[in-house]
Amino acid sequence: MENNIGSLILMALLAVGIIVVLIVFFVVLSFINIWIQARMTGAPVSFLTLLSMRLRRVPIGLVVQSRITAVKAGIPLTTDQLEAHYLAGGDVNQVVRALIAAEKANLNLGFNQAAAIDLATHQSGKSVFEAVMTSVNPKVIDCPNPASGKQTIAAVAKDGIQLQVKARVTVRTHLDRFVGGATEETIIARVGEGIVTAIGSANSYKDVLENPDTISKRVLEKGLDASTAFGIMFRCLLHLRNRHRRRRQHRRASAAGTSRSQQADGHRQRRNAARHRGCQRTGNEGPHARDAREGRRSGGPDSNGYGGSIPQRPARRHGL
Repeated sequence: MENNIGSLILMALLAVGIIVVLIVFFVVLSFINIWIQARMTGAPVSFLTLLSMRLRRVPIGLVVQSRITAVKAGIPLTTDQLEAHYLAGGDVNQVVRALIAAEKANLNLGFNQAAAIDLATHQSGKSVFEAVMTSVNPKVIDCPNPASGKQTIAAVAKDGIQLQVKARVTVRTHLDRFVGGATEETIIARVGEGIVTAIGSANSYKDVLENPDTISKRVLEKGLDASTAFGIMFRCLLHLRNRHRRRRQHRRASAAGTSRSQQADGHRQRRNAARHRGCQRTGNEGPHARDAREGRRSGGPDSNGYGGSIPQRPARRHGL
């Protein structure tokens, strides 16, 4: 009896062992491609780590491929860092691309800072890779922003003349101030305010048109990039337009058109007056002149007693 119980226990343990071996075999078989790829590229990952990522529902292929890319670029990253960033809601691919771009451009950017920038720009239409590229290649910002519907900024000098201004500012991203720093909208608002203040302090609009560089100098002296994620690299490029001159030209054209219409009306009125005087002259003739004219037409005697019409010769008869 005891032998039977022992044999049953052994059979049960053997069955459990076979099941465990099968599970391990299928797990190893599912991870064998990624494991071999990571081992051959110099970024090895253990089966236990792969199994733990599978249990935490982390995409194994994404994490391992991102780590392989970073290691091949000379950036030592661990699977724990990438896995933690993924679980926090970040974009692992963007972080790795940003780190590689910063490494090639000799920028001081660590993984923690890149992950913080990525989480800060989440669902904002921007990315940490774009921030790094803007730091490498400066970006041009239009002021005002055409997307806002405004094309120019209106500013009035002390002489009361209004100028239409459009500025373009070249900026560069400060990675150390990107998290918590002001965005492009703040730069645009500060540039617009500086332009209005600089033109408003000018004595005449002619001074602004003659020396537009003074506006950019005054604007940049105020430190527009303070507490922002950007730094202004170059001076503002201004496009000035005198709105008063355009109004004056429009008024001159309107006045010229009005004068031409008035001259045409004057000619028309003079012609009508001449016709009216002619009609009045005809209606005020004396009775003798009227009778003489009517007598000539009807053949009767005129005012001098002579016949108004010449007597006609009688028709000639044939045969006489």
